[in-house]
Formats: sequence, C-alpha cells, structure tokens
Amino acid sequence: MPAIKLLPDQLISQIAAGEVVERPASALKEILENSLDAGSSDIVVALLNGGIKQMRVSDNGGGIVKDELALALTRHATSKISSLDDLERVASLGFRGEALASIAAISRTEVTSYHVQDKHAWRIASEGAYLTEVEPAALDKGTIVDIQDLYFNTPARRKFLKTENTEFGHCEEAFRRIALSRPDVTFLLQHNGRAMMRLAASEAQKRFEEVLGADFFAEAFYVDQSAAGLRLWGMAAKPTFSRHARDTQYVYVNGRFVRDKLISHAIRQAYQDVLHHDRHPAFVLFLELDPALVDVNVHPSKTEVRFRDGQSVHRFIFHALHKALATPVGMASSLTPDLAAVDQPPLQQQATSPAYPRFQSNIDLRANEPANGFYQTLFSDLQRSDPTLRPSDLAIPIESMPHLANGDIEPGQEYPLGFAVAQIHGVYVLAQNTKGLVVVDMHAAHERIMYEKLKNALDASRVPMQPLLLPVSFHADRLEVSTVQEQQSSPDNGLQQLGFDIAVLSPTTLAVRSIPVMLKDADAVALARDVLADLRQYGASRAFTERRNELLGTMACHAAVRANRILTIPEMNALLRDMEATERSGQCNHGRPTWFQVTMHELDKMFMRGK
Repeated sequence: MPAIKLLPDQLISQIAAGEVVERPASALKEILENSLDAGSSDIVVALLNGGIKQMRVSDNGGGIVKDELALALTRHATSKISSLDDLERVASLGFRGEALASIAAISRTEVTSYHVQDKHAWRIASEGAYLTEVEPAALDKGTIVDIQDLYFNTPARRKFLKTENTEFGHCEEAFRRIALSRPDVTFLLQHNGRAMMRLAASEAQKRFEEVLGADFFAEAFYVDQSAAGLRLWGMAAKPTFSRHARDTQYVYVNGRFVRDKLISHAIRQAYQDVLHHDRHPAFVLFLELDPALVDVNVHPSKTEVRFRDGQSVHRFIFHALHKALATPVGMASSLTPDLAAVDQPPLQQQATSPAYPRFQSNIDLRANEPANGFYQTLFSDLQRSDPTLRPSDLAIPIESMPHLANGDIEPGQEYPLGFAVAQIHGVYVLAQNTKGLVVVDMHAAHERIMYEKLKNALDASRVPMQPLLLPVSFHADRLEVSTVQEQQSSPDNGLQQLGFDIAVLSPTTLAVRSIPVMLKDADAVALARDVLADLRQYGASRAFTERRNELLGTMACHAAVRANRILTIPEMNALLRDMEATERSGQCNHGRPTWFQVTMHELDKMFMRGK
C-alpha cells in the first residue's frame, strides 16, 4: 500500500478548484460576489469565447491595498471573517477565502487594484502556482480581475466544458442572478466585444422587469410579508404564467442566491392548488432573517443553506405565498406592492341598480336539480315577491339594462369581472367590464367556488377520525417512532389535527388506530409513513393535504354547474360575483384558468381600428 504523504499545494488548490470552479460561470459568480462585497456600484463584465478564453470583471469598489494583493490569491486568506462567531453570522457573500485562489490555480490570472491608502494602483499576476511580484499599474479606482485560459493546466477538466454558446449561457444566467439581487448596482455584460445586457441602477421592480421580461412582470404580483423576525418579499407570477421548466425561479436568502429543497417545497405547496399538473411557478423571492439562524457554510459553492428552525421557515414561506395567491379577484383590481400585506373587506355581492335586482349568489350544490336546487336558491328572493315567476322568465334583455346597452359600465368599477352579456354554447360566459371583455369558463369557475367552500367547511373543525376495526401495526424506523413520540408530547398534536391516531408499541413498531374519515379506504400504513415523513421534515403533512384536496376536488367537480347548461343573465352575474369573492378563483382546482381578460386595445387591434 502506498505511503501516506502530504499533497503539494498546487494539487490541493486544483482539487479545491474542482469544487468551486465547475465552469466559467462558477468563476464569474465568485468574482461578482467579491465586487459586491467591496461596495461596488458599477460593475462591467467582458467575456471572450463564453468566458473560457477570457473573463474580465471591472468594478469601482474599495480595492485591495498593495500588501494584501498576494494574499488575495492565497488559499484561506480573507477579509470577511476572523473567528467562529463571524462564521456563524456571515453577512457577506464571500467568506471562505478560497475562490480567487482556486481560480488562479487553474488559469492565468491578473489582479489590478487601487486603494485609497496607496498612491497609485498595483498589479499582481499568477500562472497556475506561480505568483509574480507586485508592480505599479494605472487605475484610478476599484479592481480589475482578468482571468484567461481557464483550465489551461488541467486539460482533462477543460474537455468537460461545453460549446462557447452553452458556457456563455451559463455565465449569462450567473450574471442575471447577481443583477437581480442588487438593483441598486449598475451592471454591463459584454461577450466577444458586444454588449449583451445593460442594467442601470433602479428600483427592485424595474430590475425584475428588465431581467425577467415584461411578460413575467405583467403576470406577477408583489409579495411582502413579515413575521417573527422573518421577511419574504419579491414578485411571484400568477399560475397562468407557469413554465414547463424551472427557468424562472430565483430565491435569495439574505441576498445570496440559493437552491434549497425546504424553500422549494414550501413554494411548490403554496402553488399546489392552482398549478396545472407538471407546470412550474415563476418567481424572484428574497427571504431575510437573522444570519445566526441560517448556516451558509454547507458547500464550497455557497448555494446551499441550512436553517436552524427549518419547519418555521417552511410554514412562514408557505403561508406568505398562499395568502397572496388566495386573494380573490374582487379584493384588488390591480396588483399593487401592498397587495399581499393588506387585508381588505369582502366584496359586496349584490348590485343595487333597479335594472339589476339583488340576487342570492349562494349556489346550491345540487346543480343537477335546477328547479329545486340551483335556480331555487339563486332566485328565492324574486320568487317570494312573485310566486308565479318561473326561472325561464328571469332572463333580462340587454336593452333593459342601460349600463350595458349604452356601453356605460360604471358599476363595473366595483366589480372587476363586470356584468354578463351573453353565453356561448352553454360553456363560456361573456361579461363586460371597464377594461373590455371577460370570458369565463363557467364550469371551471363554479368548480373552484365549490372546492373552496368544501375546504373552508372542513377546515372550520378538526379533521374527523375513522377508528380502524383492527389497528394496523408495522415495522418503523427510529425516526418514525421519535416523530410519533414528539407529536404526542406536543400541545399541538399534528397527528390528531390531521385525523390520525398512531400508537408506539415498541422501539421499532407503530400501530395505526385511526385515520381521517375522508381517507378511510386508503392504505393506512403507506399513508402513515408519508404523513410522518412530512411532519418530520416540514412540520406539516403534504401527504394528507394532497389526498384530502384530491377528494374534495372530485366532489366539487360533480357539484359544479355542468357544461352546456343554459344560464340566465342573472345567474351569470351571480356566478361572477361569487368568483370575485372566492380565493384562487382565477384557476380551477386542476390549475386551468377560469377566466381571461381581453382589453379594448386588444379588440381594436384584432379589427385594425385606428389604422
């Protein structure tokens, strides 16, 4: 067996570089973070051949003093931390003291910097393991890091690089992530001498629109929620802007871009009820908390974090987004920065115009019995005033409604979905509001209304249990047993709240004695394992919620008004009013949209008006 020996410093640096500098984009990320830590307000990035041939980052930050230039290219040398206490409360983006040294170990690197303590700028260069002497240079402010021939001395690693376009795409994405995190900084990205992206210092929302595009910005809502020392702010797109891939998902913890499974799960759960199948939400969100409550020293790339109280963070993010997504149409006619933070009173559900009588919009679940259910409940007030009135007599002609016939829809300012004017093939409701035309899928809309009512009715009380005739025992691991014991000793027993009674029979055996009534036909052991895993990791059970919601969704679908049902104008208006007062009414419980807005400008464009 070969003898154990110390590795050469150069080899150690190259091994470290393999973790830190996976590709040119990884090096760009590290250099940009150093520029921001130095207090830069203007950063220019110039790349050649996707950053493989050259990567030059210029900034106007505080710079590096002459005597520290050599240390800047040395492993485990940093100005960010000096003690364990500093490491546990890291506020800077960089802190490990190995990124620049790792980059220098596998490239030809030159650092030129000016610091106010020096009379002029200084330059140092490296070629792999060899550092030059520090020499005078011409530079009036900040620092320039010039990296050339990445992986020139590790050809095996260079072979793993992709094409120039692919590597530039990764560099551009790294640039976008940094630019999104600091809208107060001016950025310029150049590739092969061509300017690819110019971003002037601006407000956060302006930066989001510039980087993520006008389509995202038009379909996104602002989020800003705070609780117990946590704050979540940023923008999240409505479910109708969902994507096939996770290409528009940006999460920052204390300003640092991260990929965290716990945060991703909380966001996905918040969108679960309104997202269609395998689609992915789009968002740029910033989580702020005490640095002492999050460990960023998990991986050399610094994109992974670990929270001291992950369950609290998960619950906070879920509820913050869930609240914003649940805002009914009628609670806000436009998306303003305080949308998620302001609780507004419920929308009035009745119109007061003589031409638009007061209708009950509490549609009965017995939609298949129009005479005794749907119509009876909807128009009970009118029938009491005129017992001979039949549902078929209730259609109000448009000409008898001046605010519709004359195009005057002032009442539409109170009702975002406006007033119904017609129905197409018993499937779609057409309504007119102040913006133009609203098209509603009546079955999908009513399905969401029924679904939310069923959920609210169930959530009003603890989930009822179904005792099993014979308790089902199963072999459990120590984590599952300890989770049951923790829940039993907690005043807020999560298992009981979810409708479960699970007993500990031995250190390796659990018994399921009761499960939720709604899920009485489910596999008790599989369900219990899923619930315990969710409680242990997130503090809440996805398994039960998904199964419960699936069942309620089926019930709502059967209860909703069917397609090809001919509705009267008052019925259509009652449906619109209920939509405005119902959470998440923009999508059915399968994630499909329930209505679309077509503006007058879009209609004019279709008919080439004004041309």
